[in-house]
Amino acid sequence: MGRIITVAIPKGGVGKTTTAVNLAASFAAYERKTLLIDTDPFGACSMSLGFTPEKTRGGLYEVFNFVYSMAQVVHRTELAFLDFIPVNVKSPQQEERLMRLSENRTMLRNVLRQVLPQYDFVIIDTPPFLRGLTTNALSCSDSVLVPMKSGHFSLEGVDKLFRHIEWVRETANRHLQVEGILQTMYEPHLKVTEISDRELQMRYRKHLLRTAIPKNTHLPEASFYGKPAILFNAQSKGTLGYMELARELMARHAAAAALAASEAPPAAEPTPIKENVA
Repeated sequence: MGRIITVAIPKGGVGKTTTAVNLAASFAAYERKTLLIDTDPFGACSMSLGFTPEKTRGGLYEVFNFVYSMAQVVHRTELAFLDFIPVNVKSPQQEERLMRLSENRTMLRNVLRQVLPQYDFVIIDTPPFLRGLTTNALSCSDSVLVPMKSGHFSLEGVDKLFRHIEWVRETANRHLQVEGILQTMYEPHLKVTEISDRELQMRYRKHLLRTAIPKNTHLPEASFYGKPAILFNAQSKGTLGYMELARELMARHAAAAALAASEAPPAAEPTPIKENVA
């Protein structure tokens, strides 16, 4: 069964969609069967993967309206191990309807069951707000990955998200974990980075990931060509950063699985059947 990771923070401009697209592509590069789902009505994931409206045959909007099943809106990408489900919102009226439908926070969980067994990882990109679609994603996820750019507003966004995670645990998904806090567009020698690092160490040390994504022009450039960074420039610092992130997360989950297996009680041996002697 695939691990569902939601990428979320109630703050725009921190590399949330860039992280969702390129982490999914990195898992796929390591030959892990991966599904990327876009829940942001803006549809940035579609643009980042080159899915123009004429190339899109339905998406999450149609699934929530019971026009198509999840399996019918899965789109193949240029990477053999990466599939994609767009949001496919084309008008303000459709966006408003999708927002109303997403108030049922079990909607995504229910429809995702149809395709989940086919994947090792499911990555969900979310809009820069918490109600509705983001809550839907968190309610069906195993964990949440929190991208943040150095700065005061991003730190406030992390605080707000962590409060929301506690609420989701209490009301909808008690198993939701924090995958980690990922620093994006990282510039190590700036004063604002130093302050942000210090605050993160004080507040969220146990959640900080070892990997940080450096500021790199190839990441935004890749979206103009409708490609994940690994297909645009495989050797760029941004691409290598996301590959390292994928390695870190896979190693963590492999270690957790090995520990769980070692702690599992041994299977009871069958009781031998005694034959009756006449």
